[in-house]
Amino acid sequence: MTRDDALKQLSHLARERAFERHVGSDRLIQSGLDALIAGVESPSLAMLAGLLRSEEPEAPELFDQVLEELGLAFHPPADPRAAKWALADWIAGQIADGSLDPATGTHLIWTEAAYDLGRPKDLEPLVRCGHFLDAWDESWGVAFEQLNEEAVEAAKQFLETRAAAEAGA
Repeated sequence: MTRDDALKQLSHLARERAFERHVGSDRLIQSGLDALIAGVESPSLAMLAGLLRSEEPEAPELFDQVLEELGLAFHPPADPRAAKWALADWIAGQIADGSLDPATGTHLIWTEAAYDLGRPKDLEPLVRCGHFLDAWDESWGVAFEQLNEEAVEAAKQFLETRAAAEAGA
């Protein structure tokens, strides 16, 4: 793992936790160890990486210290709607870069963002992909891989549209 990979992993875990996903202490400690081995430096990193199983309850607080020290702390917007949009952006980014399975990602966008946002038009293509991937059957005459590719393209298009809207604002 490179230094950049380790920083990306720490950032990813920061977002998982910020969006209230369960992240076990074992993963936090392992990410600290990976970062330390990859050459990342932070005053609290060695303490996080060196925690024993009996010290796992200390991992979340140490992990947060490491994030602060590295400038990687992430706090979703306080506004609930803005937080749901941030969640959709984050999930779509993972679909687009290949780090999240398209079926899983589109399902998450469908159930955890689009529904709460009142099914906005911008998320319709991703929700549609989620429905198709969730219900896919061999008899459809379309390969599951093709539906995955369509979901990746929908995620990329969503992100481009969002970036263009932010640039124009």
